[in-house]
Amino acid sequence: MSALVEPKYIGEMMDAITEKFRSYPNMRAFSSRGSIISSNDGGTRAAAVDLAGNNISDLYAAADAVYQEAENQFENPQLNSNPGSLVLEQPLIEIRPRWQRLSEMGMNNRDFGYAVAAISDGAFIDEFILNDDKIDMFMFSVAGNKQTINQLGATPIVTQQGSILPLSALAELVESKNSDTVRRVDGNRPVTVYIIPPRNVALETAEKIVRENLLPTLYQQGKIAQGISISISGAADQLEATKASLSSNFIVAVALCYLLLVAIFTHWRYPLFILATVPLGMAGGLLGLIAVNGLNTGLSTLGLGGNIQPFDTITMLGFLILLGTVVNNPILIVDQTRRFIDQGFEPKQAIQQAVEKRLKPILMSTSTTIFGQAPLVLIPGEGTELYRGVGIIVMCGIFVSTVLSLSFLPALLRALLKPEPNLAAQSDVLVAK
Repeated sequence: MSALVEPKYIGEMMDAITEKFRSYPNMRAFSSRGSIISSNDGGTRAAAVDLAGNNISDLYAAADAVYQEAENQFENPQLNSNPGSLVLEQPLIEIRPRWQRLSEMGMNNRDFGYAVAAISDGAFIDEFILNDDKIDMFMFSVAGNKQTINQLGATPIVTQQGSILPLSALAELVESKNSDTVRRVDGNRPVTVYIIPPRNVALETAEKIVRENLLPTLYQQGKIAQGISISISGAADQLEATKASLSSNFIVAVALCYLLLVAIFTHWRYPLFILATVPLGMAGGLLGLIAVNGLNTGLSTLGLGGNIQPFDTITMLGFLILLGTVVNNPILIVDQTRRFIDQGFEPKQAIQQAVEKRLKPILMSTSTTIFGQAPLVLIPGEGTELYRGVGIIVMCGIFVSTVLSLSFLPALLRALLKPEPNLAAQSDVLVAK
């Protein structure tokens, strides 16, 4: 793990480290930018391609094909896999028990496995407490795991009957090459390939490329054998789950907001005018995120820096925050319009007077919010990674909502609010007098 004196050179450092290790023969290099809310398997920007199957040779070949194709689909991506090696060339010693011989010696599979562990990597015996500290006890062979297959085969084993036999008399020892890890999920051998796209590619876009381009290409080329199941998980899978969860939560939040406004206004129609500005304010927040990333992409092209803000889970929470803030300005205008109408003003005059009276408070509250969020959005640095996306959504959403509150909302009120007949009759009487 490395840390920079100048954080702005993190990209250059990662590229240098990756290039250095890739220069070694048959070595794959992987470097990732650590996240304060996730692991270094890719953090919040990794699309994890999970492959599972029974034939380990076909499985590793398919995983290696995904690894190679990802380098073609993306420009300089960060790639990693679990297990780290996708070739079946790890030297292994397979110990195949002779079950009939073990049965004659009164040994079961558990006893035999424990004895093999003791003469190789070590076997756990027990634990004891010393000065309130728990100490584990292990039993090791003097040779340990640094011995040849012949030495291991000649290692004496004491059976349940008290006989001492060499390991080769109880099992067959075979040298082979295979994977250095044994993992199973639902009975299948799994392999995971982590694809971290460049900083200027959003996670949602990367996931779409993997689903619609990368995997179909491999299927067409026949590089994914039959019987291998593939799914996309990791941060990409979490993004889809978060989208579904926030979508349902957003609907509930809008319903609760409407019911609360109905209780405040004691009227069902005025809250609809207020909520009509919410979708447009949300669109403003999304357009703001696109604009900021477009500006940063342009700055990066010119070599002037620029930090791309991904549309991650934390950024999506900004829309829920925005829901409770974009309605503030419309509430001021709609409430003041209703008060003027109750005092006998015509809708057109009431709307005009309401906007003039509430203009100053609206501009004051909007200015404090925008200038308060501006440092987080415009001056990214250490500690801003987590909430910068939320700041962009809220700042741009509030700005667009203010513009709409002073333009779109009055026009909507003017179009839908009609003079009441009794008020029109009263105005005619006043004119006649």
